[in-house]
Amino acid sequence: MNPYRVLPIFTPEKVEEYRNRNFYELSPHIYALADEAYRSLRDQDKDQCILITGESGAGKTEASKLVMSYVAAVCGKGQEVNKVKEQLLQSNPVLEAFGNAKTVRNDNSSRFGKYMDIEFDFKGDPLGGVISNYLLEKSRVVKQPRGERNFHIFYQLLSGASDDTLKKLKLDRDFSKYNYLSLDSAVVNGLDDAANFRTVKNAMQIVGFMEDEVQSVLELVAAVLKLGDIEFKPESRCNGTDESRIKDKNDLKEMCELLGIEQSVLERAFSYRTVEARLEKVSTTLNVAQAYYARDALAKNLYSRLFSWLVTRINESIKAQTKARHKVMGVLDIYGFEIFEDNSFEQFIINYCNEKLQQIFIELTLREEQEEYVREGIEWTNIEYFNNAIICDLIENHQNGILAMLDEECLRPGTVTDETFLDKLNTICAEHQHFESRLSKNSKFLTDHSLPHNCFRIQHYAGKVLYRVEGFVDKNNDLLYRDLSQAMYKANHSLIKQLFPEGNPAKVNLKRPPTAGFQFRASVGTLMKNLQTKNPNYIRCIKPNDKKASHIFTDSLVCHQVRYLGLMENVRVRRAGYAFRQAYEPCLERYKMLCKRTWPHWRGPAREGVEVLMADLPVPAEEFSFGRSKIFIRNPRTLFFLEERRRQCLQDLATLIQKIYRGWKCRSHFLLLKKSQIVVAAWYRRYAQEKKYQKIKSATTVVQSYTRGWQARKLLRELKYQKRCEEAVTTISAFWHGTQVRREYRKFFRANAGKKIYDFTIQRIMQKYFLGLKSTMPSMSPIDKSWPARPYRFLDGVHRELPRIFHLWRCKKYRSQFTEEKKAVYEEKLEASEIFKDKKALYPSSVSQPFKGDYLEISKNPKYQKLNSAVDEKVLLADVVNKINRANGKGTARIFLLTKKSVVLADQKTGQVKASVPLPDLASVSVSTQSDGFFALRLKEGSASAVKGDFLLSSEHLIEIITKLHRTGATAADSEQLNVDISDEFLVQFKHDKVCVKFIQGAPKNGNSVSCKRKNNRLLEVSVPTTA
Repeated sequence: MNPYRVLPIFTPEKVEEYRNRNFYELSPHIYALADEAYRSLRDQDKDQCILITGESGAGKTEASKLVMSYVAAVCGKGQEVNKVKEQLLQSNPVLEAFGNAKTVRNDNSSRFGKYMDIEFDFKGDPLGGVISNYLLEKSRVVKQPRGERNFHIFYQLLSGASDDTLKKLKLDRDFSKYNYLSLDSAVVNGLDDAANFRTVKNAMQIVGFMEDEVQSVLELVAAVLKLGDIEFKPESRCNGTDESRIKDKNDLKEMCELLGIEQSVLERAFSYRTVEARLEKVSTTLNVAQAYYARDALAKNLYSRLFSWLVTRINESIKAQTKARHKVMGVLDIYGFEIFEDNSFEQFIINYCNEKLQQIFIELTLREEQEEYVREGIEWTNIEYFNNAIICDLIENHQNGILAMLDEECLRPGTVTDETFLDKLNTICAEHQHFESRLSKNSKFLTDHSLPHNCFRIQHYAGKVLYRVEGFVDKNNDLLYRDLSQAMYKANHSLIKQLFPEGNPAKVNLKRPPTAGFQFRASVGTLMKNLQTKNPNYIRCIKPNDKKASHIFTDSLVCHQVRYLGLMENVRVRRAGYAFRQAYEPCLERYKMLCKRTWPHWRGPAREGVEVLMADLPVPAEEFSFGRSKIFIRNPRTLFFLEERRRQCLQDLATLIQKIYRGWKCRSHFLLLKKSQIVVAAWYRRYAQEKKYQKIKSATTVVQSYTRGWQARKLLRELKYQKRCEEAVTTISAFWHGTQVRREYRKFFRANAGKKIYDFTIQRIMQKYFLGLKSTMPSMSPIDKSWPARPYRFLDGVHRELPRIFHLWRCKKYRSQFTEEKKAVYEEKLEASEIFKDKKALYPSSVSQPFKGDYLEISKNPKYQKLNSAVDEKVLLADVVNKINRANGKGTARIFLLTKKSVVLADQKTGQVKASVPLPDLASVSVSTQSDGFFALRLKEGSASAVKGDFLLSSEHLIEIITKLHRTGATAADSEQLNVDISDEFLVQFKHDKVCVKFIQGAPKNGNSVSCKRKNNRLLEVSVPTTA
């Protein structure tokens, strides 16, 4: 019963109190039923469903939350399990925000039906869930009855969103600016919309919504609000027909910006309607009323499809990831029975769903149970009850049912209105005992003034309900113009294309979509089939008063609910019947361990085994009965007794299994230890023997070393003794021989003593001289000319010869250190010395400079790549020289290349070869004795190269060029040795004339540089600076 206030009976302590307790062991509580369902699912592997029914405002939604929170509290723990539980629980705030609203009977009324299948693994831990939604009351989006509100999310968004978010969504906090929001109940006591908005955003984040998805959802909610502010005005056309135009296009513009739609496309969709047939397409204008209908239809469809997308998106996040078989617990929280002052199509559908739930309750609890007693042969007195199947047949019969006639009327060609639908009902259902209408053929209602002409009344199981027929046909058609669907499909918004797939021009379907009534009847049928496959558990919610206030108990209202819910009949059936029944096979399988005759295997029929089992237990015979296929137990305490005995037996069996297992484990462990000990012992013995062997080996080695040492010392002593003996014998022998010689030569000593002493003295002096030279020898440098002074004059010959021998020896040692490259350099230097030493003033300055050869790096420099490719042989020398012009004595820069076969002159800038002279064509080279760099290459007369005459050149590396030329010419096999003429005046052949080149010393005009000047046709004068 809804207390309309918070009571301290749903605390964690209460959860622990009811956890794993028998159903009738404690006082009735919603936790007791949830625990019974959960344990049946976990222990007995039976899929469960919990059906929560009752009037609107009786507390069904809160009851479903309590069931889910209890299951989440008692199931397993773990990071992944806690995440799944949190997602399942947090799906409720999201769906409540978008699917609940304030009504006159309930401040948080579910305006949709919700059925959640929670999936568990074999341990009872939740793996995920699947949510099914039924018939969102989308008409509430565009119109709310007096005293009621639109869906919560609109008020939460305007109250709780930040200013920046509202600015992005182009919204204002003032509720009065939006036509779709009712103002008389905008604020509800006890509801904090701002805090709930934060809760919803947090819940969406936990469930798994991305930031862009949340933003897209809020944009669609804002678009629905903006859509309600679009108003139309009439405008007459020239043909006399009326059409509609939008009054203020600002709201349309903002809505189009939110959804990414072109304004002109949506504006046309509100003004025209296109009807397509198989062979033609007709476009008609919409008047103001039709435009408002199109606007509201778009708003309802947009919100309804957004809600369905939310459910689908939540299912993607909370679905089970594994594909193994799951245990399922279903929780049904669906709208309660509704009786308002003005009841329309929505109330008719809701009450039809409640009739079906009441029918399944009657079939599974009252009819099925009593029929089972009769079927099983149990003595039973039938208890009467009201079966509402006749009401369900009135509504859902495929031929004469109200829904079938409503669909038939919607699909009928011609003029179809709500009045024609009511006339059809009056014609077909007039004689039905639960149908009442003022215009029916039944005369007893003709004078019933409580029954208006445009209404019909149905006597439901919960009482009579008056339905106003206005709007039935339109709401059942649920028609959205194709133009609007196609306009929505053209949007750039990420969600709109998913919500309006029928707007795709490539997939135009001319088939009429199914009606709302047909879809709901099919979904309810699927729900009923699903519920019948599970073990049902019922929670009946009762509303104590109609004022939504605590501490008020209206007896008549409560009694009416108890009566129409069938609770009295159910209590009588339960009291007279049996609390528990089970087939013989599973009963014997579950309780066979309670009797020694049935444990562990019963070989006979299952019923005989159960009879033997019950006879062996201390249970009175009146507490149970045997049916044809089942055993029936009357009192729950008997069942608790069986379960307690089974629990004790299971504990004993578990202890036995543990004992055997521990014994096996200990034996296995012991055998493993024994095997390991043998291996360890073997390895240890091996290790110990190895250590012992190493110790013996080490001791043996020490003994052997001491023995060998003793033997060696003994042998050494013997050898030393033998040596001393030999030395003694030698000494004695020497002394003896000396004595004999002295005796023999004593007579000759005086005659030869002087000569002996002289020879000995000279020998001693020479020995001392040579030993002295050993310590006073000069250095190994070939240029060191020092030598020690002679001590005696008779050593003059030796003193002159020894320095010469020593110098030759150290020069040989010095030369032996040279590499081939260095030897070649010194050979060139030596050859230069032979040619120029004391002949050319420039030579001394060139001695310290190494001969580099390739000064231009012609093979590496890309500038001379062309020149390098033109020369086939290896380049021995490459340098820049000046070619002297006969006409004025000035020089032109040329590249001078020397190879093993020729001399090449090339242009310095372009690298073009100017002249190439084979070495055999060279007659001689002429240079001066001065410090200048001039030299003349004189060619042999009559040779091919002598046509243009000799070459007069100057270079900074004159010595190296002449040396390499002389050396290359000498090594060439086909050429004579090149002559080098050193003279201050020589002739040079320039074509046909011979010119004398004369070198003089003086002070030239250009400072310290050498200058060449033409004196006449036969004389070139070269001025060389005087050297200090």
